Amino acid sequence: MKTKLIMLLLLGSSLSLFASKVDTLVVESMAMNKNIKNVVILPDSYAFQKEQFSVLYLLHGAGGDYKGWIWQVPELREYADTFNMIIVCPDGGETSWYYDSPIDKSVQYETYISSELVGAVDTKYNTSKQKKDRAITGLSMGGHGALYLAFKHQDIWGAAGSMSGGVDIRPFPNNWDIKKRLGTYPENKAVWEENTVINLVHLLDGDLKLIIDCGYDDFFFDSNQRLHKKLVERNIAHDYIERPGVHNWDYWANSIKYQLLFFSDFFEDD
Repeated sequence: MKTKLIMLLLLGSSLSLFASKVDTLVVESMAMNKNIKNVVILPDSYAFQKEQFSVLYLLHGAGGDYKGWIWQVPELREYADTFNMIIVCPDGGETSWYYDSPIDKSVQYETYISSELVGAVDTKYNTSKQKKDRAITGLSMGGHGALYLAFKHQDIWGAAGSMSGGVDIRPFPNNWDIKKRLGTYPENKAVWEENTVINLVHLLDGDLKLIIDCGYDDFFFDSNQRLHKKLVERNIAHDYIERPGVHNWDYWANSIKYQLLFFSDFFEDD
């Protein structure tokens, strides 16, 4: 871990050293009857390495799109080289919350990410098709999405993370269009209860590797702390980090470095 972090810091002062490639992959979603763009970052070794690559799916937050991560954190290109992994940044819609919405058939992002996109990436690129070589994480809405998708599809992802994730949507019944995806909370309480991450812990069997972090001054801090305590109570192993920080790109640009170390170790251990 320490060696990798030193490598990461050294690369940060040598921008000319990386030679990763950034693709825009367009995937046809049959579930939503439209084409969707996704950023794919290939490490420099992709051109000559014969071994199959591990893949990290990196989700954006509410109001964002597939370009958000690479625009805000261009160092992702270096990180892909350092950790020798493919990084995929999907477009999850501005406020899809990565649901298959029961009330809006134009929002079917659970199916898109977990099935259509993963299938397209594995078809086009030299990737490992095993869950031990596939991970997912994201920020804010994407933190919710990453845990939500991984909890429900443990056959697809072997590891998952969340950065400032909205891991309990119930305290925010009127925010970020959630009610457009699930219906209003008072009239659809059961649906909300069944589709918030903190209530899906019962799905875990201890096999999924988890890393969760959130800043003290983030409006999602309380829900992340409650999720951590719930995981502890159920004896579910996970890495949990809380530190100074708010809900912004400064926090996430720092957070992704720690999460990449975690996922890289996961890929190598297996």
